Amino acid sequence: MSEVAQEIKGYVHSTESFGSVDGPGIRFISFMQGCRMRCEFCHNPDTWKMTGGKEYSPQELFNEAIQYRAFWGKEGGVTVSGGEPLLQMDFLIEYFKLCKANGVHTTIDTCGQPFTYEEPFFSKFQELMKYTDLLLFDIKHIDRKGHIKLTGHPNDNILEMSRYLSDINQPVWIRHVLVPTRTDFDEYLYRLSDYVASLDNVLKFEVLPYHMMGVYKYTALGYKYKLEGVEPPTKERVDNANRILRCSEYTGYLEV
Repeated sequence: MSEVAQEIKGYVHSTESFGSVDGPGIRFISFMQGCRMRCEFCHNPDTWKMTGGKEYSPQELFNEAIQYRAFWGKEGGVTVSGGEPLLQMDFLIEYFKLCKANGVHTTIDTCGQPFTYEEPFFSKFQELMKYTDLLLFDIKHIDRKGHIKLTGHPNDNILEMSRYLSDINQPVWIRHVLVPTRTDFDEYLYRLSDYVASLDNVLKFEVLPYHMMGVYKYTALGYKYKLEGVEPPTKERVDNANRILRCSEYTGYLEV
C-alpha cells in the first residue's frame, strides 16, 4: 500500500462482527459516519454527522475484519453501511482493494445520494466498482416530490445511479422501506415495480417494513422525530407490497 493510501482515514460509527442481513452469508459490517439525507424513518441519526466515530486507516479496518474470516464460509465477507459510505469513497477504495487482494467478498449498502457524473466523484466511483462485488441499493421513494418530503433530497441522481449500475451489470439487491402515509400507496408501488423491472442487474428485491426501534436516539440527540404516531405496516400491507413489487421473481441471488 502506498504512503498516500496509508494516510487516508475513515470515520466509522461502529462495527458488527456477525451481521446476517446486510448481504450474503455472515459479514463484518462497518457503519460509516456521515449522511446528507434526513430520512424521516432513519434509525441511525447518530451517523448523520461526518465528525465523530472511530478513526481507522484502511489497513486497520481490514485487520479487524479479517479476524472473523473463519466464520464467513463461502458466501460471507465485509459490508460497509452507514450513514452513507459513498461519502468516504477514497477510504472505501483502499479498504476494498485490501479485501479483494485477499479474496474477501465486498458489499456496499448505499442510498445513492452522493452519486454524480461530475468529477472527481465519477472516476472514483468507477474505480470503487472494480473492487465491489455487490451493492445493497435503497430506493427510498420512486416519486420525486415524495422523496423530497421523506428524505429532504430529490431522487434524480439516485435513479441515475441505479440505471448506471444496470448499464455496467453491477449486481444489486434493491431494498425498499414500506412506510405508512409515505411510501405505502399502491400507485407508488406499481411505479417502483415497473422501474425496477426495467433494470437488468437486480438479483434480489426486498421490502423492509418500517419500524420504530431507533426512536429513542432522536430523544437522546435532541432531534424531533417526524413520524411520531405512524405505526409499522400491517402484515397485509407488507404482503401487498411484495405482490405488487413482484419480489419473489428476483431470484438471481440464489444462483450466485
